[in-house]
Amino acid sequence: MAVRVPESVDDTLSLLTKADYVADRSLATAAFLSLKLNRPLFLEGEAGVGKTEIAKVLAKTLGRKLLRLQCYEGLDVASAVYEWNYSRQMIEIRMAEAGGAVDREQLGTDIFDKRFLIERPLLQALEPTPGGAPVLLIDELDRADEPFEAYLLEVLSDYQITIPELGTIKADKPPIVVITSNRTREIHDALKRRCFYHWVDYPDAARELRILRIKVPHAAEALSRQVVHFIQHLRKMDLFKLPGIAETIDWTQALTQLDVLALDPETINDTVGALLKYQDDIAKIRGSKAAEILEQVKAEIAAAGAA
Repeated sequence: MAVRVPESVDDTLSLLTKADYVADRSLATAAFLSLKLNRPLFLEGEAGVGKTEIAKVLAKTLGRKLLRLQCYEGLDVASAVYEWNYSRQMIEIRMAEAGGAVDREQLGTDIFDKRFLIERPLLQALEPTPGGAPVLLIDELDRADEPFEAYLLEVLSDYQITIPELGTIKADKPPIVVITSNRTREIHDALKRRCFYHWVDYPDAARELRILRIKVPHAAEALSRQVVHFIQHLRKMDLFKLPGIAETIDWTQALTQLDVLALDPETINDTVGALLKYQDDIAKIRGSKAAEILEQVKAEIAAAGAA
């Protein structure tokens, strides 16, 4: 059952919180304006900070269908928008020929009917959907080629797609569009201008702890605090790939499976592969550096408790 679009930033924050998404007010403001003014929400930031999750949460809380277009190098119209079902068209032609008296002009029109059209996410997003317009997630747009990015301009400008054989298909109600980018390359200004932009940053310690309590509620409180403070230290280091929220959750879940109640250097060394994904980064942390950071973490937590 569809839910009405939030009427304020506070309502948007409440909506996200109900789905266990811990957002700051600036993100909730961008999401609210995007929903209210029917503009795409463009979320940029490092991998693992919760950009994709926003689209999933909006679909869930608003009771809308989620359509996901995962971008990659070489993505084309056939994979993202539509393609004709050539095998069915050939069968239709063979059946018409077998029946005799083939009107070639009429047959040429018939085989380009919508029943032979395979709709991909972008076209599906423009179709009427029971329960309200769907949520369209265009994930990791920076991985797609620039020509595809340019193709999106028509879709995002007027919420319409032109199919030469059928004409222009326009949405009765614009979909809720969320675009994400890990910023492996810059997205063109022409596309960004059509969106509300928000940079999703790593959370501070307090917000990350709130996220961890929601996502891994069975973890010991002391362990959760140590994990958050430890990761906050790592994000200040010169690592090839800093750990995101996803890695925070993964590491804590791994530690709880090992019945760990508090961090120690040996446990960090044994489980750091759940946190860091590059050998050079792991080599920087293992051993004395992990022990050094852990001592700093314990001192910070003790000082905060005494305050």
